[in-house]
Amino acid sequence: MNQNLLEELRKVPILCVEDEDGIREVIVNTLKYYFDEVYEASNAKDAFDLYEEYKPKIILSDIQMKKTNGINLVRQIRKHDMQTTIIMLTAYCNEEYLMDLINLNINHYILKPLNHKKLTEALLKYVQKHVTQKLSLAQELYLDLATRSLLYKNDTIPLRKREKEFLQLLYEHKNQIVTYAIIEDELWGDKFMTNHALKSFIKELRAKLPLNIIKNVPQEGYTLL
Repeated sequence: MNQNLLEELRKVPILCVEDEDGIREVIVNTLKYYFDEVYEASNAKDAFDLYEEYKPKIILSDIQMKKTNGINLVRQIRKHDMQTTIIMLTAYCNEEYLMDLINLNINHYILKPLNHKKLTEALLKYVQKHVTQKLSLAQELYLDLATRSLLYKNDTIPLRKREKEFLQLLYEHKNQIVTYAIIEDELWGDKFMTNHALKSFIKELRAKLPLNIIKNVPQEGYTLL
């Protein structure tokens, strides 16, 4: 991670929730390399109290804890807060937990053991979404959120609002299919999205793109190449 991004992260408060003292100490010491403001808790109750007092921008929490699992903590937070970035740690891949994570709008999950590479990947996702204004869509092709345009080599390609939002949606769901239902919900809002309207929209957007970066998954949706 470059120095500019590190400097941006230093301003962000983070809360670490882990009931194993030794593991929590290691994680907190690692986090202090990235963040100036690191809070820690050994259980969900203390974590929620710290969350309410300090309003951390990121919460890094274990799922399996002795008194109550991290899912219950997240449920409590998500009742009134959908903005805080939540990263969950888990010792194994459990389908029931994964469904809970999806339903609770978890931003990222990491399989233990936590290492520098896994943590960096999770933090980069946060930085790209909340700090940087340029998203890398392909080699030399960037989506500039601030100016609502594409940057390719020496060219600037203006975008309409819905075009920008669609490309951002694809970026945020890298390696996943953005379904037709998600597109309708995120881009059309309360309006009904017809197949013709979507196809026309994609055709016009592709005509603007200097590279072929949109892949259609028949009967499902679209993904970023």
